[in-house]
Amino acid sequence: MHEELYHQLQKLGFSQYESKAYVTLLQHSSITGYEVSKRSSVPRSMIYEVLGKLIDKGAAYIVPSDPVKYAPVPAKEMLARVQKEFSETVEYLESTLHSLESQPDMEVIVHIDGYEQVVQEMLGIIKQAKHELWLSVWEPQVSHFQKAVNQAAEKNIPVFSIVFGAENETLGRTFHHNYMLPEVVKDRIGGYLTIAARDGEEVVIANFMDESLPRAVKTKNPALVLVATEYIRHDIMIEEITREFGAERLDTLWRSRPDLYQVVTGKRFNVK
Repeated sequence: MHEELYHQLQKLGFSQYESKAYVTLLQHSSITGYEVSKRSSVPRSMIYEVLGKLIDKGAAYIVPSDPVKYAPVPAKEMLARVQKEFSETVEYLESTLHSLESQPDMEVIVHIDGYEQVVQEMLGIIKQAKHELWLSVWEPQVSHFQKAVNQAAEKNIPVFSIVFGAENETLGRTFHHNYMLPEVVKDRIGGYLTIAARDGEEVVIANFMDESLPRAVKTKNPALVLVATEYIRHDIMIEEITREFGAERLDTLWRSRPDLYQVVTGKRFNVK
């Protein structure tokens, strides 16, 4: 009948027998140990030990009489004391454990494999952003991130994204990659290079591929976070320069120069 009640009391540190004895005392205040045992089904051989523990917990007290009787501390009073002690314990642990924590190793690079795992890690970056968010996303993955990006924008967190394909989709302040066909970029880098960087503190860099599972790295290494963020900044600026001055002028700039040709295409000039 009171199994759930016993279960909840055990969460507060009561044993099963202590829970039964305390509930019995609430229902039949000021009774002998024998009566508590009889009504609660706590073995007679253990009842006085159990009552002693309830007294130590501040949940019961002795009523001087002949024979000795026991009464419960009112539930409201007992719970208020438990709550106060719990709050004090949490405050102590919060400050003490925090002081013991070692600083996170900024050099750690976590490797992530699998489509769902990579997506979840990138969502984690988006949801943890506090000051700014930088994204480089391809059309197949845009839908995974839209809700989380919208929530970040609602918190007035600046979100800048470069999006490949998905001309009608937006992720915060969106710049669509139009200068070079997405297929050309994909062939050059061997997949859909996707990045989520937050606050200058953390980044996930992933490569989604057609014929194999995506792989990613996650790190707080300041140099890698900076490189990834700058990559997105530069892509955004190239798109804006192209829009302002035209793709033909940009083509003229690099196609006839061996150094810029290799920078843009990843291939040596006039080498098939």
